Amino acid sequence: MLDESMATYKDLKLPCSAAVNEGFIEPLEAEIQAAFSSGYEAVKQLDELKLFQWAGKVLYGIIFNELRAGIQQQRQQGEDFNISQSIIHKFSNLHLMLQSLNLNIVFEDFTPFSLLLFRVNNSEETFGYRDEINTLTFSLRINDFGLIICFQDNGANKSYQRDVLNKAQGQTLHPIQFEEINARIFYSAYLFNRLPEYTTMVVGEEIFIEAMPLRGMTGKPLFDYWQNKTYGQVLESFWKNWGFLLLEIIKDPEHPISFLLDDDGNFKPADTIALPL
Repeated sequence: MLDESMATYKDLKLPCSAAVNEGFIEPLEAEIQAAFSSGYEAVKQLDELKLFQWAGKVLYGIIFNELRAGIQQQRQQGEDFNISQSIIHKFSNLHLMLQSLNLNIVFEDFTPFSLLLFRVNNSEETFGYRDEINTLTFSLRINDFGLIICFQDNGANKSYQRDVLNKAQGQTLHPIQFEEINARIFYSAYLFNRLPEYTTMVVGEEIFIEAMPLRGMTGKPLFDYWQNKTYGQVLESFWKNWGFLLLEIIKDPEHPISFLLDDDGNFKPADTIALPL
């Protein structure tokens, strides 16, 4: 955790009514567990909203436990706990959207997330989890698949990375290729410079959530300028298992090393990559 304490998934607790837990969360957990145990094909058949809800609950729970620990730590030191207003804004919106678990919530003409699923040639013992609280980005690599979700970007990161994603979609990836996509998504989520706004309207028993236009009244691009050196630093972190250093990755500053695409921009088949899994 951020305070350097250790916690297992089982240790993390999140307040919830017994009725919601038994009627909605436990069935969702069982469905996700069955699909994850089966593998890519089963996960692919899941409703994306269910994956969003499950991963959102995990990320929300981690944030909740981090905040609780932070508040306790500051109280012990006699200090007030301060947190970014943008984090509170995102946290509140995530809480609202997670109510889709047990309420009739309709996302009106938009998807509040970017969700990416790939078949990955993982080794049997693989468990790769990452999250980034500031950007609400989630990644999981287990069994024979890899899953990445950007919460509250209204699909912007998926659109921004569409050229690369279209070439990788439907392919079986080497783990280093998935981690390269991971690095690209985590970095672009950092470059995403909008704070999405939503309006809600209750009609009968349904709650409609509508997204305000991301561009707003400004002509500024949705993403800040991509810098290969910074991207290389992110990639170095994601490629830590293979020992690549930043100087190797950006030896050619204009063209960082890629195991995903060749020099002509075409997808590299996973079986042509001679690296440990």
